[in-house]
Amino acid sequence: METTRDLLVALANRYAFADLGALAPTEEIAEVCEFGQRLLSLDAEDFAVGAPAVPSDLRRRARDCHMPQTPREQPRGALESLRPAYGLLLEVIAIRWFRRELSPMIAAVHIASEYLPLLAFEPHLGHAGDPARWPEGLSAPGSRFGVIGDRECDHTKSEQSATNRTLRVASEPPEGWRAYFDRQHSQVAGALAVCVATCRNPCSAMDWIAPEAREDLHVRARTALAFAETPLVRLRHAAPVGHGFGVPSPEEVLDAWERSRLALDKNEVGSKALVDDGFPIPGLPSLVSAVAGTHLEPSTLLHDVSAHVASLLVAQGDLA
Repeated sequence: METTRDLLVALANRYAFADLGALAPTEEIAEVCEFGQRLLSLDAEDFAVGAPAVPSDLRRRARDCHMPQTPREQPRGALESLRPAYGLLLEVIAIRWFRRELSPMIAAVHIASEYLPLLAFEPHLGHAGDPARWPEGLSAPGSRFGVIGDRECDHTKSEQSATNRTLRVASEPPEGWRAYFDRQHSQVAGALAVCVATCRNPCSAMDWIAPEAREDLHVRARTALAFAETPLVRLRHAAPVGHGFGVPSPEEVLDAWERSRLALDKNEVGSKALVDDGFPIPGLPSLVSAVAGTHLEPSTLLHDVSAHVASLLVAQGDLA
């Protein structure tokens, strides 16, 4: 017969941090579970919140995915590089699939789609779209980037508003900075992709990137935009986290992904979605890697948190 400890370890192995935290036999275990739940929920604002019971290596890896809450906060976390955050996103997607929590899984896929253009731009920017470090070339003479009301610009009104804000938000107080990231930063990501990939009236906004590099970026950014319009990402609007009440089944998710793979197979970047890389959504890590221009894979951060919780439970001995 299983002991209470065995049952709690099983919860840890299933990443059931919220349930396990409520049942935790010690405050230390409860604190680590709260940390794991923040990661699983993709609560990037609070990844850097102090958690003394969590090993320093795990806290450091979480901080790499943290979104700074003030314009001058150091380290810059996900604004320095989105690659650790995408590793976590991929791990969360796999875990949600494993737990058959498909609505949160689709929400994570949607987040991945929103910021994917910034992952494409990262090698050229030298950072992950930090508003405090935009290149001067975005505002060079002849640039329409961030100019509100310019009818020659292919950006929507909301994108023009977001790009205008991003050029000055680093001088705003923390409240304005956080409001910008809540509402507009993902629109800036899409607007950058439009500039380099689909704009019908190009201005000088992208001239700071060498022509040969811009050609490569064009393909990767165009694929990022295409991913955001795929049937898989559109499932979000049929889930409780979107505008409807239906929850997609595993079969519906895989069917939507197969249709998405066919839609993406238009160039050498999009074709990476067809790779069978062993991921629950086959080819998704390969596609993300191709857009990023470097190899990315699911992180092991949540796995390591789970293993640490299990080790703490084992150290408790048999529990009544």
